[in-house]
Amino acid sequence: MEGSLLLWTTRLLTLLALVVSVLPMIPSGEWWIRLWEFPRLQLACALVLPLGLLAIQAWRYRPRAEHGLWLVALLAIGGWQVSHILPFTSLWPAEVPAAENEPDEPRATFKLLTANVTYNNERYGELLDRVRREDPDILLLIEVDRAWAEALAPLDEHYSHRVGEVRGEGLGIVLWSRFPLLEQEVKHLVSDRRPSVFATLELPESGPVRYVGIHPVPPGLRDRITRNDESSERRDSRVRDAELMLVARHVEEDPDNRWIVTGDFNDVAWSDTTRLFSSLSDLKDPRRGRALLNTYPAELPLLRYPIDHLFVSDGFHLVDMDRVRMPGSDHFAISATLSVAHKDRQKPEASAEEQQEASEMIEEGDEDADEHGVSSD
Repeated sequence: MEGSLLLWTTRLLTLLALVVSVLPMIPSGEWWIRLWEFPRLQLACALVLPLGLLAIQAWRYRPRAEHGLWLVALLAIGGWQVSHILPFTSLWPAEVPAAENEPDEPRATFKLLTANVTYNNERYGELLDRVRREDPDILLLIEVDRAWAEALAPLDEHYSHRVGEVRGEGLGIVLWSRFPLLEQEVKHLVSDRRPSVFATLELPESGPVRYVGIHPVPPGLRDRITRNDESSERRDSRVRDAELMLVARHVEEDPDNRWIVTGDFNDVAWSDTTRLFSSLSDLKDPRRGRALLNTYPAELPLLRYPIDHLFVSDGFHLVDMDRVRMPGSDHFAISATLSVAHKDRQKPEASAEEQQEASEMIEEGDEDADEHGVSSD
């Protein structure tokens, strides 16, 4: 009886792991499908349980062919999940080159900090002190509402330039910069409630750099109109995906400039959407070949995912990158110091299939925004 229970438990857990591993392959924007792209590391670790049960059952009741089949299935599932994680470890080649000290060719360096402050966080003074200690040259803060804007007003003494939009409900986004802004604009790419920051920074000794700060809607978020209603509709991933594709198209259409795109993507680094974003824009993730730097949720270490991102074009080398604990926020901030390399950027060349996939994402995102009455048109 005990042996049968162990084997049935192993079967059920293996089949469950198989289902949630296959779900993200379905071309659907449904939030309950897309969310299974997030916990790949956690799912890989969870396979220890059915593997352990299988080993115990085989040891106590003699191995047979079925044990081998379930073992192969579990190892295949684990290998599939781990294959998404490995590019974000030191076992993989670095995508953004490390900056090297070259006395004969000094390079300008600058520091960026991207942080979701969490709009209902009231630890204003502590977070402001943390930002001052980090002392970035370029600072993007997300979920800046009126209370946060007032608390962060002292930053204007340290930064000569600012652009953004202050909004409630976690929708505000503001950029501070020590470098002049040659161009600046707040755009609403898909939803009229979701601003994005577009700017051109004039870096000393390096020239202009195009910069984008974004915070697309997370899949699974309840609709604003019926948020307190447990039966209310949860948002799928279509608006988020469309916004990322539109940013990628902006970069793709201007390949001659250097680009930096950063923000809370509400999407993991290894998802198909983020992969397509990188392919279309030809932007690089400095974490690839280095470390995951999981950022959310900050208070739950075992459930953290890398959803706060920094992407850069060719022409940047990485001096240092880390995550920073922000007092009261449910996100870690991403801090990076970059140097500017004197290298021409190649025009990104995405395949026709990738271009079509991006176009479909944008169209579906526009339709979803229209359905929910948040279209930017």
